[in-house]
Amino acid sequence: MGQWVTSIMEQFGYLGIFLMMTLENLFPPIPSEIILPFGGFMTTSSALTYTGVLSAATLGALIGAMLLYCVGMILDVGRLEKIVDRYGHILRLKRSDIYKADDWFDKYGYWTVFFCRMVPLLRSLISIPAGMGRMNFGIFILLTAIGSIIWNSILIGIGAVLGENWHHVSAFMDVYSNIVYALIIAGIILCVIWYIRRRKKGKL
Repeated sequence: MGQWVTSIMEQFGYLGIFLMMTLENLFPPIPSEIILPFGGFMTTSSALTYTGVLSAATLGALIGAMLLYCVGMILDVGRLEKIVDRYGHILRLKRSDIYKADDWFDKYGYWTVFFCRMVPLLRSLISIPAGMGRMNFGIFILLTAIGSIIWNSILIGIGAVLGENWHHVSAFMDVYSNIVYALIIAGIILCVIWYIRRRKKGKL
């Protein structure tokens, strides 16, 4: 997968980066942890510029997010569950991933779209509950753009600094992903505990 992604980027430059980032939003097995650092490396080994790579990557992320937003508008949770049950093994998705993204959106509203753009896997999925909830499209695009620019600029910058060692970013991102998921789980557990205690106090 990684070799195919980098070969497309090398062959088509900015267009390749745009296409890969669009697909990365729609097809989670294509990781931004490869696309963006390699794009950063390309700014040191080709005619591509940092600004150009960032613009192409961010535009691709926006298009992908908009498409998933539209998917959310025409789907409900029941239909989404059936799709994940049937094709989840291909997309690396489980029902729990859908519930997680939906719960985050319900609890934290608009800011979820911004913060989840910097969380692996959720950065793509969060667009679906935003569409299902008919979130204001202008605000959705604005927060998605800001979150994507931050995420993209960091990983592209790291790739540029590391140069030929850009691939080391993947190992770091695996650790980052595990930490983020652990924090999410811990947060959910704390919320459940708080809710249970509040219910018990209410019955006293």
